[in-house]
Amino acid sequence: MAHGPNYRVEFRRKREGVTDYVNRKKLISSGLPRFVVRKSLNAISCSVIEYSEEGDKTIISVTSLALPKLGYKGHTGNISAAYLTGYICGLKAKHKNINKAVLDIGLYKSVYGSNIYSALKGFIDAGIEVPHDPKIFPPEERIKGEHIVEYAKKLKVENPEKYKLQFSKLLSRNFKPEDYVKHFEEIKKKISEEF
Repeated sequence: MAHGPNYRVEFRRKREGVTDYVNRKKLISSGLPRFVVRKSLNAISCSVIEYSEEGDKTIISVTSLALPKLGYKGHTGNISAAYLTGYICGLKAKHKNINKAVLDIGLYKSVYGSNIYSALKGFIDAGIEVPHDPKIFPPEERIKGEHIVEYAKKLKVENPEKYKLQFSKLLSRNFKPEDYVKHFEEIKKKISEEF
């Protein structure tokens, strides 16, 4: 541990590795609400947060765990779920008269085509303006789940046992992975109508 008259203890959240204060200052100085995306293995969380001296205020918060209530049968932690969660968040932001925001990815590394940028794409597609480079988004086919469909079709022919094992959760919900793209479009349409 450092000693001496010039030693200054860092903020607790910086010591714990929870907050990057340099990045936070840049985001707050933009004067725009922050579109905050956080992820775990089985869920994506999207929020719109405004800075306040008394403490940040959460205006909107949506998690991908709400998607099954809308009829979504896919995994709640994948790229498709991230897009739909961001899309719901964007539609709710529109109703609160939020037209511009800035992306806050916290301490996550910026990885092109990741769940975070899929959620951002959904947020932007809902009509919210966010500064970004279009190269960061995952391909449209991947967002819709075309890669899942192709893999499922190939696996069903080559190894039916592995197919049943790999997609056991989807099949237990009476959902064929070959219908993923169609299902994605149906859920997106339903979200547009409900929100």
